[in-house]
Amino acid sequence: MTDTRPSSTPSSANALASATTLLPHPLPPCENARIALFAMRRMGANGLADARAAHTMFTAFGQSFRRPLVLLRALMADLAATSAGTIAIAPCCCARITPAESAMLSILARVETAPETARYLMVDLLGVRRVEGVLASAAALAAAFADEGRPVTM
Repeated sequence: MTDTRPSSTPSSANALASATTLLPHPLPPCENARIALFAMRRMGANGLADARAAHTMFTAFGQSFRRPLVLLRALMADLAATSAGTIAIAPCCCARITPAESAMLSILARVETAPETARYLMVDLLGVRRVEGVLASAAALAAAFADEGRPVTM
């Protein structure tokens, strides 16, 4: 006797393979990196003045939220203005991250300790050679997180 029920395994396996191709990296274990990622995703999708991104920063940093929020907005604006192409971001609810998001978080984690590595990652992410201004914005944001006791690690 043959089974005539439709099999969901091949299509679900294809969907899973497609999802892991587009989003190859898991969420970072660092809570501070996840805060930065969420705010970047919100601002990337809804604009620099996104209220949920601002609320997330306020919740994470308390009364000292303004500096990291303004620097994150500046970084996002610099990324958009400098990039030679599009930077892929996933929806906020996604439990995996794109290669571009992974690079951005790696840059934030390494800009102070391994600046040349961060520079190469930024050049690769943006597709341009002159990334000093954007890298300075990333360094300022990383310092703001670290100054408030929330260093971004990867």
